[in-house]
Amino acid sequence: MTQPKNYDWDKLWDETLYPWLSELEGERIAAIKQRNYWIAGAVAFAVVCFILFVIVWPIPQIAFFAAIGGVAIGGVVGNKRVSALKRQVKQRLNSAIAHALNLTYSDRPLLPARFETFREYSLLPSYNRRAFEDHFEGEREGCSFELYEAHLEQKRRSKKRTYYVTVFRGALIRITFPRKVEGVTVISRDAGWFNGLSSLGKGFGGKGLERIGLVDPKFEKIFEVHGNDQVLARYMLTPSFMERLLALEEAMGGKKVRAMFDEHSGQGELLIAAETGNRFEPGSMSKPLADKDRVHTMVRELEEILSVIDLLVEPSQFGEHAAPEG
Repeated sequence: MTQPKNYDWDKLWDETLYPWLSELEGERIAAIKQRNYWIAGAVAFAVVCFILFVIVWPIPQIAFFAAIGGVAIGGVVGNKRVSALKRQVKQRLNSAIAHALNLTYSDRPLLPARFETFREYSLLPSYNRRAFEDHFEGEREGCSFELYEAHLEQKRRSKKRTYYVTVFRGALIRITFPRKVEGVTVISRDAGWFNGLSSLGKGFGGKGLERIGLVDPKFEKIFEVHGNDQVLARYMLTPSFMERLLALEEAMGGKKVRAMFDEHSGQGELLIAAETGNRFEPGSMSKPLADKDRVHTMVRELEEILSVIDLLVEPSQFGEHAAPEG
C-alpha cells in the first residue's frame, strides 16, 4: 500500500466532505444554541444564589459552592451535544483523509505500538496516567508505519490537593526500516553536563549503551547518541538523516524530537517521539462546518509528516556511503 500519486483533494471535498458537512450544519447550530441556553441558565442560577445567600440570607459559603456547582453542571451538560458532534466530525474527516492517502485511521490504537520500548529507553518520561488517540497506519516506501498520539500525566501533590500535570503530549511513530538494523542506537536531546552521567553504572538507561559522537558538530550540539555498536550507529546516523529528523520535528510543529533504531522487533525498526501537542483536530464547533480551510489544515498536517517520513525511509536517498562490512 503506497501513497496515491494523483489524489484530488478538491474532488474529495466537493463530492464527499462538503455535502456531508453541509448536512450536519443544522445539528451544529442546534447544539451551539443548546449549549448557550445551558450556560445562560447556569449564570442566572449563580446570580440567584448570590442574591439569596449573600444579600437576603448572609451565608456566603453556600452562595459560593452553589454558584460554582451550578455553572460547572451547566457547562458540562451544555457541551455534551457539542462534544458528541465534534467527535463525529473528527472521526469522519480523519478517516476520509487517511483513506485518500491509502492509510487506515482509528480514534484509539488497539495496542499502542512499542510504547513500552519508548519508555524502557527513556524516550518518554515517567507518568501516572496515560491516554492514546488518533492512530494512523499503512505503508511508506514499502515500510509498514504507525503514528498515534499519547498524553502522559504525572500526579503532583500540594498541601491542599492532588492534581495532574502533562509531561508529554505528542506523536509516537513506528517504522519498519528498509535496511537491516543491528543493535540499538538511541538518539536523545543533548542534556548538557548531564551527558557525563551516562558513563556511570550500566550506561544510558541502564542498558549498557555507550556514548557515540556524531560526525557533524552541528548535530553534536543538538543530540546525544548512545548505542551498542559504534560503527553501525555512525553508519545509520548520516548528516542527511539527522537533517530529516529535524525536518520531521518542524513538519509536526513540535519540539524535542528523539528516536531510536531497534533490532529487537525482529524486523528492525525506527521509533520516533516528538512533543507536538494535540493535533488532527477538526477545530472550533462555533464556526460553520463546511469550511474548506478546516479540512485543508488537517490534510496539511498529515501530508507534511508523511513526506518527511518518506525521506527518512527512502532507500535510494538514505545514507551517503556504503554499508559497513562484517
